[in-house]
Amino acid sequence: MFTEPRSGRLAAWGNALLAGIVSPDDAALAIVGGDAVHRVEGLPGEEGPVGLTLALGRLRALGVTGFRVAMPTAGHPLGLSGPPEFNTRALEAEEAVTAFGVSLGLVPELYEAGPEGDLHREVVWHCLPVREAPPADVPSLGEAERELAEALREATAVLSGLDVAGGGPAAEAAIDAYRARAEAGPGELLA
Repeated sequence: MFTEPRSGRLAAWGNALLAGIVSPDDAALAIVGGDAVHRVEGLPGEEGPVGLTLALGRLRALGVTGFRVAMPTAGHPLGLSGPPEFNTRALEAEEAVTAFGVSLGLVPELYEAGPEGDLHREVVWHCLPVREAPPADVPSLGEAERELAEALREATAVLSGLDVAGGGPAAEAAIDAYRARAEAGPGELLA
């Protein structure tokens, strides 16, 4: 059964909240999904864990302007920029959310209790400092331009080898026949 990552829900609904599309309560409800409760721990200005609605409001007040999902795996730290504590937690969870505008990241930790079929799931999001740097595996502008230019050169070479623009001898013969009919005029075609 497919379940979307909790980080995806937090980033999507958190961005919708920041854009003014949904209310804080609706965003929190959508982020929680089928879990019992979500709390945020380590939020600047708060002593202990706080509810998700309060945390989203606090993050907005701190200057967060957007959220981005990170889905790292061992050997492939996609979306992580450090420091090591954040990266380690994100790799263990295999997901995280980083904030734009403020150097913070959120990593979920799931707690489950109860028998199968009647599980109580609680999520604690650990709010940690992150580096303001491009995430791993995201090329710089110069690298992206070089990769694009190289891909265009390769595609041009392949298309030139296929003679796609000319269409080959069969296409040329069909075009010549069409031109001959067009030049002959309507009366000559019937004769």
